[in-house]
Amino acid sequence: MCGITGFAAPALTGQADEVLTSMLALIHHRGPDEAGYYVDDGVAMGTARLSIVDIDSGSQPIGDPSERFWICFNGELYNHVELRAELAALGRPFRTRSDTEVVLQAWIQWGPDCLRRFNGAFAFALRDAEADELFLARDRFGKRPLFYVDRPGELLFASELKAFRAVPGFRYELDGRELASTYATWTPLPDRSVFQGVRQLPMGSYMVVRGERREVRTYEPLAVDALPFEGSADEAVELVRESLHRAVELRLRSDVEVGVYLSGGLDSSIVTQLATRLSPHQVRTFSVSFEDAEFDESRHQELVADHLGTRHSALKITGADIAEHFPDAVEHAEAPAFRTAFVPMFLLSRHVRDAGIKTILSGEGADEAFLGYSLFRETTLRAEWSGLTEQERLDRLAGLNPELAHFGSAHRKHLLGLFEQFATERMPGLFSHEIRYQNGRFASRLLKDRADPFGDLLALVRYTPGYAELSATQKAQWLEYKTLLAGYLLSTQGERMGLAHSVENRCPFLDPEVVRAARAVNLRFDDGSEEKRVLKDAFRGVLPERSVTRPKQPYRAPGSAAFKDQRPEYLELLLSENELSRIDPIDPVFARKLVNKIMATPAPEISTKEDQAFVLLLSTAVLHHRFVQGAAVPDVALNLRTTVDRRGRTRLGGTR
Repeated sequence: MCGITGFAAPALTGQADEVLTSMLALIHHRGPDEAGYYVDDGVAMGTARLSIVDIDSGSQPIGDPSERFWICFNGELYNHVELRAELAALGRPFRTRSDTEVVLQAWIQWGPDCLRRFNGAFAFALRDAEADELFLARDRFGKRPLFYVDRPGELLFASELKAFRAVPGFRYELDGRELASTYATWTPLPDRSVFQGVRQLPMGSYMVVRGERREVRTYEPLAVDALPFEGSADEAVELVRESLHRAVELRLRSDVEVGVYLSGGLDSSIVTQLATRLSPHQVRTFSVSFEDAEFDESRHQELVADHLGTRHSALKITGADIAEHFPDAVEHAEAPAFRTAFVPMFLLSRHVRDAGIKTILSGEGADEAFLGYSLFRETTLRAEWSGLTEQERLDRLAGLNPELAHFGSAHRKHLLGLFEQFATERMPGLFSHEIRYQNGRFASRLLKDRADPFGDLLALVRYTPGYAELSATQKAQWLEYKTLLAGYLLSTQGERMGLAHSVENRCPFLDPEVVRAARAVNLRFDDGSEEKRVLKDAFRGVLPERSVTRPKQPYRAPGSAAFKDQRPEYLELLLSENELSRIDPIDPVFARKLVNKIMATPAPEISTKEDQAFVLLLSTAVLHHRFVQGAAVPDVALNLRTTVDRRGRTRLGGTR
């Protein structure tokens, strides 16, 4: 895991060393172990390295023996051992044990076709000096970020958009249209950010840069359809168990100790069980607990840790912790957030790094792959609504979200009316998410621009080949992968919080074999009566029965109440009319009404949509304060282990 950054900009040639080292300094937290960079004829790229595989000889950038090709790599290639053997048999030379060199040699051997062979989480920049081309690529699920700015005469890129602050003439401005879309769907769309002119390379894509030419190509379209599994129920269970076993085994490949995030739910418990079975040492598990019992799952975490014999450590989170660290966590997220659950993960990664762990396994991706969210059962119920009796509707509603008070019996008649209202599709292609998007529609009222905040998402699904032919559940799954998973769970709440403190997150449930197995068995065995049925059956008997059978409890954290109770100084960004009016895209009249209501209303009486809108507004205000209003480039002493300059000199320096 690392951070990469660079540019193709002839105008910056004379300042390349200074600009690039400043860019690296801004993402130093992603890779504090060493840094290196490459400069050649208006093209520059660098890596801030977190050393996990081949610690001694895997310094970056890495070039091939001819020095035609150079690479800066962020992430991990889990199947690098197998690919190295295949490439060596084809005559490709290796000088290191690093997975970075495997990526380089695979590209030289197979070109962009190599990307479909990769089982990993990555983003990289690769320079072909002879062809004068630059290639940028990102993994198939968007686990690692890659932002870029395309301006006349220059292309900038970086793992985090804060690196662009070091480029002369660059300024951050919030984009009202992108904010509206983000507020409505809770995350930037796959190729977007909320800052003007800053885009993301979409998941499963690569970009070719040559002179003024830019071409983005998709190498791995997101697939959610499959042929139903043809074997028996027992064979389906074995397929799932074996694919996850292999996925965890691959992700334990590391020259440093690998820990596990243990939430106490089914998914992280499965990962922990497999890690304890496969790891040569006692597995260390980490979790957050909460002072507020409403959010706390510590008893479930301790049950699994005791059952599996892990060395467990929990970090207790208070509302004061969330209020204190919210601005720093938002600065690392680089996007507005609709809830505060990412802040405890920011603090947990610091706790993990203080414990000496650089790499962690988590259960992210399981609910998307195995249809674990209540969203999927809601979608099925709404699609079947017209054919059900009222009693059947009530019975089905009772089982949807038993852990949520507003799904209790006292609210059942209201839910009947709500589901009746949304039993017919209103926004083409977004049927599954229409109820949830009502909260986002409310939040988008915070903005001056009242254009349709769902317009860009509607266009995305309209022009995606094959999307219209998917079932309602498959469309729901596609939307979850493309929006909330990649744009929030893997980034704001995941990768960005981990790398804020130099901790790499690995996700076995997003292994391609696991995802393919899930698609097949879901079609055959998931009838909507029990979420993740095959997955549960695969691990009965090796986990505590309560961990397998208990209803899913979504990970949540205190929201607006934390800020009301603590009244942190930065809350003035919303309480001051002068500060609020500085944020150009925000409608200060509606924003002020919302803030006043939140501050005057007891926490239990604040609705979910109001709470989410408040957190979105506050996180936007923090982004505006820290990015648009500006901050200096930090003075960081980089450990420049290797610096490659194609203009005629190679410098080696620095110590570990």
